[in-house]
Amino acid sequence: MNNSQMDFTQRVVIITGGAQGIGRAYALEFAAAGARVVVADLNSDKAAAVAAEITASGGQALGLAVDVSDRVSVDAMVTACLEAWGQVDVLINNAAVFSTLKMKPFEEIDVDEWDLVMNVNARGVFFCCQAVAAAMRERGSGKIINISSSVVQTGRAHYAHYVASKGAVVALTRALATELGDSGINVNAISPHGIVTEVPRDTIKPEQWDAILAAQALKRKGGVTDMIGATLFLASDHSNYITGQTLNVDAGLRFN
Repeated sequence: MNNSQMDFTQRVVIITGGAQGIGRAYALEFAAAGARVVVADLNSDKAAAVAAEITASGGQALGLAVDVSDRVSVDAMVTACLEAWGQVDVLINNAAVFSTLKMKPFEEIDVDEWDLVMNVNARGVFFCCQAVAAAMRERGSGKIINISSSVVQTGRAHYAHYVASKGAVVALTRALATELGDSGINVNAISPHGIVTEVPRDTIKPEQWDAILAAQALKRKGGVTDMIGATLFLASDHSNYITGQTLNVDAGLRFN
């Protein structure tokens, strides 16, 4: 999808986990479509670098440090956004713990690792949604896009905490769509699969990729650009009559 078809001029978009991978791609594409972008990430230096990249190209961006698992940090992020631009039009809950996880039987996942994954991947989404709700309600509109995963439906083994956290994202999306609909706020999720970024991963071996690609209708790996069209669509006015849905971006791995 050409972002020229999606005009986000003067709209404010918060992207958590925006400093690398898919989050960075979101930040650059929304900025290219005219949005004012908050690049929020635990890594403040990388967030600032992406924001500088946008401003150097003539766009508007803020690079902010945020720990989405911490309510005070999330509130500070949203406050900084409102102080700068006075509104929040789109929230993309992209931050997650994934690439650093080691596959293991669920009996071997200790409570600290379980809590880390749930705190970032599930509680972090909850906190961010809470933090933007008042500003969106005041304007009578808003788009919240939560990033889930194909593992919710495939039940991928040896990732029990990650699967559970991303399942919570889908359930929360449905609950918030119901609660926020009266305020004109759309809440949807995207469920990606097989997206390759510059972030290193060693959890999928070459032979596993062969099996994954064989199960897909489209026989190729995905890239960050494959996520952009779906996200721009759900953030735009073209999706105003869609809420509470989970959009699979997965090369036809699953059919609803």
